[in-house]
Amino acid sequence: MARQVFVLQVLVGLLVVVVGVAAGYVQAGRASTQEATARARAVAETVASSPDVVSGVRAGDSSSLQRFAEEARVETRTDFVVVMSPDGIRFTHPDTSQIGRRFIGHIEAAQRGGVVVEDYTGTLGPSRRVVVPVEDGGTVVGLVAVGIRKSAVSAELRSQLPGILLAGLAAALLTGLGTALVSRRVRRQTHGLGERQLRQMVEYYDAVLHAVTEGLLLVDLDGTLRLANDEAVRLLGLPTDAVGRHVPELGLPETLVAALTDDRAREDELHVTDARVLVLNKARAQWDGRLLGFVVTLRDRTDLEHLTGELDSARGLTEALRSQAHESANRLHAIVSLIELGHPERALAFATDELRVSQGLTDAVVGAVSEPVLTALLLGKVAQASQSGIELVIADGAQWPAQAAPDRDLVTIVGNLIDNAFEAVAGADGPRRVTVNCRDEGEEVVLVVEDTGPGLPPGSVDDAFRRGFTTKAEGSAGRRGIGLALVAQSVARLGGRLEVSGPPGARFVVRLPVQDHARA
Repeated sequence: MARQVFVLQVLVGLLVVVVGVAAGYVQAGRASTQEATARARAVAETVASSPDVVSGVRAGDSSSLQRFAEEARVETRTDFVVVMSPDGIRFTHPDTSQIGRRFIGHIEAAQRGGVVVEDYTGTLGPSRRVVVPVEDGGTVVGLVAVGIRKSAVSAELRSQLPGILLAGLAAALLTGLGTALVSRRVRRQTHGLGERQLRQMVEYYDAVLHAVTEGLLLVDLDGTLRLANDEAVRLLGLPTDAVGRHVPELGLPETLVAALTDDRAREDELHVTDARVLVLNKARAQWDGRLLGFVVTLRDRTDLEHLTGELDSARGLTEALRSQAHESANRLHAIVSLIELGHPERALAFATDELRVSQGLTDAVVGAVSEPVLTALLLGKVAQASQSGIELVIADGAQWPAQAAPDRDLVTIVGNLIDNAFEAVAGADGPRRVTVNCRDEGEEVVLVVEDTGPGLPPGSVDDAFRRGFTTKAEGSAGRRGIGLALVAQSVARLGGRLEVSGPPGARFVVRLPVQDHARA
């Protein structure tokens, strides 16, 4: 490509130089002709206005006029100065044999008091000539013709030709030098790649960028988005004009903006947007030791994160059921032993009391919640709480209408809030109690989860639902601080509101608008 550009620019430069030289030559020819015309006219008018010429013409004194005309011709470096009568009979001529003969050329305009300017071939050959009248008291008493031969004009033009050619050669050299420098810069800018290589590279790279299943971003050192493939646009919901804009202008969450614009490398970080859970990796983009910016890859982990949360709940329920099975076996052995020892009344009372407590808790949950998914979730959490030594209380009068929210979002919101409350009270010294309350307030349903734990750290209420917020010293499976962020994401998607307060304890309030199909 650089060679093609070089050849093209050289050809264009040579064409411009040739045209310029030709135009300069033509212009110089015109200028020489105009200069010859002006000089001939000035000499003719000066001679015609001389008193000696006026008196000599009136007297017909050819000898005195001849001397005067020849002196003027030599001094002005013209080729002829001819003084003639009004009807064109010569009084003077460089060739004395032509004196007394008629002037060859057009004199009619001069006879009427005008000026004749023309190219004409006379006795001395082709010439540029000017004819003016000799006037005495307003009467034309004679004529003066002054001419410069065309060969003299051409000789003057030829004397200017070396300068014109030299200027053209200098222009050609400068054009060639400039073109060479431009071509060299083009090769340096393209790293020596040719046109075909550049085209293939762009086509292949563009195809690869749009085909990969991971989101790919390139952010420069100023925090400007330089590249975003199709998957990145989909995952982040970027506008069509995102490329070329600063990252803070794209409406992304603050934590994600910070991750994209700082100068730190990142590996497998979880970030929550309004609709997705993303795994972010960030690495430096360098060329020849120079830092160009940062390459960011994004993977969608939304479905996996929801499934992981549900799996955690199922695992907790399994552990609780295993513990309950163990406890049930112990109680069953106790009942059998009482019967064998001859205390059937004690065995009956013990069994009845266990059944009453278990059934009463189940009735409280089922009576308060008409949503089967939420009922199953709460029963599992009751078992999990019992196994962990935590008291899970369903508030009196609690009501949650069926289908008030999608099952998946309901599990995410309630499950994560209760799990967060369990973890908060697990290490508490006092009572370890978690209270769940549900209310149907007509246009919206309200879920309240309270615990008797230490509460939120001072000043952390605003950050409670930010990704990564946690009060625990240890986490697992990369899920540290993700539960509350998922709650905030689900509530925002459903058009609800979140409130959090504490200490003492922590109180989380979720307000969700009731969908039309739920009310119907």
